[in-house]
Amino acid sequence: MERLEVEISWPTPRSAFICPSVFGRRGAGREEKWLAHTEFYVRETRVLMLRRLTLTTRNGALPTGGSQAWASWALVVNSARTAAAAVVSLIVARLFRLPEAYWAPITTLVITQSSLGAALSVSCERFMGTVLGAAVGAIVASSFGPNMLIFGVGVFILGLLSAAANSNRNAFRFAGVTLAIVQLVPRVGSPWRIALHRFAEVCIGLVVALILSVVWPEQQEVR
Repeated sequence: MERLEVEISWPTPRSAFICPSVFGRRGAGREEKWLAHTEFYVRETRVLMLRRLTLTTRNGALPTGGSQAWASWALVVNSARTAAAAVVSLIVARLFRLPEAYWAPITTLVITQSSLGAALSVSCERFMGTVLGAAVGAIVASSFGPNMLIFGVGVFILGLLSAAANSNRNAFRFAGVTLAIVQLVPRVGSPWRIALHRFAEVCIGLVVALILSVVWPEQQEVR
């Protein structure tokens, strides 16, 4: 935690507050009293400004040190790395002629923001959640259609299944998203085919992100 020390110079000359036309010769006492109050408030304002500036720097809102974080080379490389992964996953999904190929780069963008170890963990949870959500979504969509009550029951069932599979809340979250996409979004075609497409799109995004994490690891930004 860095602390920025700044000296704020705010001169308060007596001539700035003395106005003979207002106080007159007989108002010297009132003039001195008013001037003392004014100087007190000026001092308090200086202290408040210093405190706010210190807290803002402490929280990272202001750059400290000689380098700017946005201009660091690691940030440029990681941005190019993420962009390349997103484009590759979109190209692969379109090569397989998937109807909603954009889900592949969305998945890749989520995974590539983590290190290799974290990417493996998130990928496993997203894969498990997608499998559960696609299966439950295909079953309820083919049997009941886009029914709100059935959708709520499906989310409840996914929570139980995620716990039974020893998965954390990330898997439950991904499963719920997949269920909503398969069951609630109106499409023409079999729900099982829609679920399969969703599963394939997510898997492509996962594979591309994991390959990128191995061949092009994320660089640590120096702060």
